[in-house]
Amino acid sequence: MSISKQWKFLLATPANLCTALVIAGAVAGLTATGVRASQSSINTLPAVSDTHPKPASLSAAAQPAAAQSVTAQPTAAQQAPQPTLHANAIEAIANVAEMEPAEADEAQADDPSAIDQVTSVSQLTDVQPTDWAFQALQSLVERYGCIVGYPDRTFRGNRALTRYEFSAGLNACMDRINELIAAGTADLVKKEDLLAVQKLQEEFAAELATVRGRVDAVEARTATLEKQQFSTTTKLNGLVWFNLSAANASRDVTFEGPPGSVENPANGRFFATRDPATGSPTRQVTGSPEPTFSFLTWLTFNTSFSGKDSLVTQLAAGNGISPINQYASAGFFNAFGSPFTDQSAGTVNGRNDVVIHDLFYSFPLNDAIKITVGPRVNWYRHFDFNRFTFFLTGAGSFDSIGSTQTNAIDRGSGAVIEWNINKQFRLAVAYLGENTEFLPGQFGFNTSSNPNFGLFGGTNTATAELTFSPTSSLNFRFMYNYSRIQAYGGQVGGAIGEPIPYGYLDAGPGFSNGIIDGGLNHAYANTLAFNFDWLITPGFGIFGRYSFGNTNLEPINKAVDVQSFQVGVGFPDLLKKGALGVVTFLVPMDIIRGEEYFAAGAGDGGTMYELEASYFFPLSDNLALVPSFYAIFNANNFDSNPTIFVGNLRAQFSF
Repeated sequence: MSISKQWKFLLATPANLCTALVIAGAVAGLTATGVRASQSSINTLPAVSDTHPKPASLSAAAQPAAAQSVTAQPTAAQQAPQPTLHANAIEAIANVAEMEPAEADEAQADDPSAIDQVTSVSQLTDVQPTDWAFQALQSLVERYGCIVGYPDRTFRGNRALTRYEFSAGLNACMDRINELIAAGTADLVKKEDLLAVQKLQEEFAAELATVRGRVDAVEARTATLEKQQFSTTTKLNGLVWFNLSAANASRDVTFEGPPGSVENPANGRFFATRDPATGSPTRQVTGSPEPTFSFLTWLTFNTSFSGKDSLVTQLAAGNGISPINQYASAGFFNAFGSPFTDQSAGTVNGRNDVVIHDLFYSFPLNDAIKITVGPRVNWYRHFDFNRFTFFLTGAGSFDSIGSTQTNAIDRGSGAVIEWNINKQFRLAVAYLGENTEFLPGQFGFNTSSNPNFGLFGGTNTATAELTFSPTSSLNFRFMYNYSRIQAYGGQVGGAIGEPIPYGYLDAGPGFSNGIIDGGLNHAYANTLAFNFDWLITPGFGIFGRYSFGNTNLEPINKAVDVQSFQVGVGFPDLLKKGALGVVTFLVPMDIIRGEEYFAAGAGDGGTMYELEASYFFPLSDNLALVPSFYAIFNANNFDSNPTIFVGNLRAQFSF
């Protein structure tokens, strides 16, 4: 048999390679360092092995989120989270979901490039003394120390070996022999060994040249990337949404709001008035709006100084005014039945201003505790998570992505502490003073940075949430939220009104009589909320929420009680891997006590409820289409109102 045929035969398995190298004697200089160096070269090459391709790495796209990581994001949050997964899932807002450590270990175990040095053949659990190549392998391991194994202490000697892999090992052997000769230890290398290696070098000259060429090309590309990358410590992630939305009702819809708000809903429904003669909230009537096509984008800069910490700066811009807002009572704007991504980002609805959405710094105190602090911390990154209502992949309206009664602060100044007690329990606590990017500071909002109110004197909240996960498919969350809510124009409500999710409160009839003079200074509120999700089978799950809020109005010392609930079903991987279908029924605001203090929002005593359906369909790792359909009954809490139908189709891009 010719030398060419002999060595081509030896490419069948790593065991054959072991025997070949022993016969050649080249292993005298094949050290663990040389093997690792050659293997690193292999790892940098695209498609080195055509017989056993490596598993594709997980995408950074929002998974679905995921999401990301935005990513999530996720994917991300929608996949059976343990208590420790909550923050990772929400981080898809900023990034897109990332591989968990356990997943990384599993991927490493399956990756031929993930290998560790062994010092005894007995450390390789799948090698037996009866194996035909045992002696060759023992010699290579124990005499020359040049064989490595997988992290699970296996050798996998029957795995096919390509010519490129053999060439890389041979190249490392040759380099080591040259080192020994240069160091004056040539007596360790026999003449016959050099002849054998020379023949191997000639036989595999083409493969060696290809390997070296690929390494050179990768090094050149790496140098170019290093010169052109945005930053050595900062990563840029993005989420972009295109929204096509429409809303319609069979006849005119009644809403509560000041005169003139029919023609200007985007600016005229942020306070409430009463009829001076009757003391009743003023009512208006509106017809159907036209369909809209708008955008929203978030760009996130994630900077790490230690590899474990994260400084997050998120910019946002958008121009959406969802058509459903044409029907909204004062205090309902950009809330009831509105697709979450169909909104503007700044203080003026419809104007695409660029604003700082999130700004905070997170760092681990130890392996179990993470601290987040900043002037604009996103409350929803840390609380009220649910695998079926994560906004990137699950239910998609303002009403359905979270409890409508939490939280009075979307973004705030303060700190969050998250403690992963063990695999079953997670505790998160926070204190935040209001600093919300879409509320204009000139009107008294952003109280945490306003010297007239400060961090503790304006609108602020304290939150505690305990998550219990008895299994990876079942999660229970119990939350308590305390709020101090600042009154504006003597009224409490709107964007900072929770646990009053919709409308405006005042001191009752006799106040807000045609003007903004509601008679209130502030309010104190206590909210209890429960949230669960259960993935019963890989393709089917259920979820639900219940919240109760008590709001005490000052200085009149009167109370308003409101509750809300939501139930739904989810269908992961519906028709495609990574897809998610969600159907949910919810009552966003049921007034139990204090109806007379609603200057807008109580309607004629009816109770609004909604039925929603959405379907997240990923076209690729970076693009998804999400059609949604909502039916809103007793809109604005008017039994007399017709049913409103809302349709939304969003294209979701992540990078």
